[in-house]
Amino acid sequence: MRFLLTCNVFLFLSFTPLLSEDFISKMEYAKMLYSNPRGIGCNKCHGEKGEGSVISKYSSKGKDVVLSAPAITSVSKERFFQALTSQHKVMPTYFLTWQEIDSLYYYVSSEVKK
Repeated sequence: MRFLLTCNVFLFLSFTPLLSEDFISKMEYAKMLYSNPRGIGCNKCHGEKGEGSVISKYSSKGKDVVLSAPAITSVSKERFFQALTSQHKVMPTYFLTWQEIDSLYYYVSSEVKK
């Protein structure tokens, strides 16, 4: 009898996540991640919707220099993953999971364009 009760409880708990709704939508999660993946958000440099922006303007050795972040809304998925998993001179390394990178790509490549 105890075994049967244990099995029923286990089955109930196994299927409960399938019946419940997500706490936040995929887009809400992706937007939140874009705004603050690990400290500083992607939006601070790449713009609110990944459109790119000027980060800084300064003079160096008598020449005006513009430091800008590129638009990332039309980057291929492969290039996007590569950019977030390699080292850069300016962009910080975020140590994101594959799922987090996929969510970020979803955010900048689909819904943001609407």
